[in-house]
Amino acid sequence: MFLIWTYNITSVYEAHSAVWNSHPKNYGKGSRACRVCAHQAGLIRKYGLNLCRQCFREYAADIGFVKHR
Repeated sequence: MFLIWTYNITSVYEAHSAVWNSHPKNYGKGSRACRVCAHQAGLIRKYGLNLCRQCFREYAADIGFVKHR
């Protein structure tokens, strides 16, 4: 007697795509994003700003930072 295996390949891809965002991101660069544009690179975290460098240059005067040079 032969067993016929049915293998649904789409369910494998669906299950695999769920793996990427299943791990909690509590630390590291992936856990932080710019509060304006949600960009993850070039963050300025000092003083709790959490702004990327592009957004910081745009909003620095509004926040109260003064460029001395």
